Amino acid sequence: MKRQILASFAIGTLSATLAIFALQPISQETPANAANSETYRQLNLFGDVFERVRADYVEETDDASLIDNAINGMLSSLDPHSSYLNPKNYRDMQVQTRGEFGGLGIEVTMENGLVKVVTPIDETPASEAGVRPNDLITHLDDEPIMGMSLSEAVEKMRGPVGTSIKLSIIREGRDEPFDISITRDKITIKSVRYRREGDIGYIRVTTFNEQTSSGLDEAVTALQKEIGANLKGYIIDLRNNPGGLLDQAISVSDAFLEQGEIVSTRGRHSEDTQRYNSRSGDMTGGRPVVVLVNGGSASASEIVAGALQDHRRATVIGTRSFGKGSVQTIIPLGSDGAIRLTTARYYTPSGRSIQAKGIDPDLIVRQETEEEKNRRVTGEASLRGHLTSEEGEEKEASGSSSYVPANKEDDTQLLYAIDLLNGKKPSAQAAANKQAKSNAGVEQGTAN
Repeated sequence: MKRQILASFAIGTLSATLAIFALQPISQETPANAANSETYRQLNLFGDVFERVRADYVEETDDASLIDNAINGMLSSLDPHSSYLNPKNYRDMQVQTRGEFGGLGIEVTMENGLVKVVTPIDETPASEAGVRPNDLITHLDDEPIMGMSLSEAVEKMRGPVGTSIKLSIIREGRDEPFDISITRDKITIKSVRYRREGDIGYIRVTTFNEQTSSGLDEAVTALQKEIGANLKGYIIDLRNNPGGLLDQAISVSDAFLEQGEIVSTRGRHSEDTQRYNSRSGDMTGGRPVVVLVNGGSASASEIVAGALQDHRRATVIGTRSFGKGSVQTIIPLGSDGAIRLTTARYYTPSGRSIQAKGIDPDLIVRQETEEEKNRRVTGEASLRGHLTSEEGEEKEASGSSSYVPANKEDDTQLLYAIDLLNGKKPSAQAAANKQAKSNAGVEQGTAN
């Protein structure tokens, strides 16, 4: 039996998985804190309650559903990212990591009993219909979400390709809820896109699935061939990238590093610590790299940004990332699905924990518009029941904007990165942001 380790936004999805996975054998050792007699007394209490519900509830109950919900309740009470996956949810999750599946194309989590949109995936029905990060979904085809589990809500949003569903949405900045109808489609996630920006290679990574490492190799090779000796550097755009597979995050980081640690994970016990190191040479030949992040950049994105920042291999530009720094392990339960359990925190090469803090850019550059102010992602620290920062709640940080303009001409962060690699003086607004960062300690980015 194998288990899969997730080190990203381990939440229910309708598109690319928010998890980071690596396969390892499950330990068969007895836990050090094996259950004592009081624990078994409590388990007997659960059995008594279960039988009372079966016998006396006003309507006939389904035993399997009661047990599934009890297991999920136990796990979801731990933190926002632990949960139970029934057999169908587990199969769906495995399909998602391959980057092709049916659905709407949105990453979602649960907040105060409602489904909260983390981000719509580029070029999917949800994105094209105008769904935005931070939207709260209250009803599905007029059925209230309050009272559903995240898995149940996700299941209702899935359906045959070509069928439609109505989402009722509450959006900050609008006085009244409104409806959006979306037609389900086959979601094929092209995780890497690239283009030439003058003598600069622009590479957009939307998620970390099984195709990401090969997609990055293709992008770098194509840009080197197209631009040739005039190539000045690369922009790696991780904005609104919610995470993905651990081995892919490591491979992407490794592509820009000659040597050194990329990320480490630390569990409850010292023997649970694992370190992942760079193994191959820098495929870009040491050319300058800029990494773009924002409030929608989570976990795998934060691993890449943190590794390149700590090794001084890249300049990180944008706004503070989400702060998802815990590791979830998918533990299969045979024919009964799997559990998703938080088992560790992950750390950047310098030993920084990102949990509930995020990655602070080297250069804070905002999209100074009213639209940006309405697109702020509140971050891991705002999630109910989140793992606190090891430095205490007072050291935790809120999120930042997830707004990325549709037009390049309006994208202050991208234009700043292009100017930086071209050796030009930044725009007036970007320069003002940089000065504000240097003057305000709370805004100070980390330049390790």
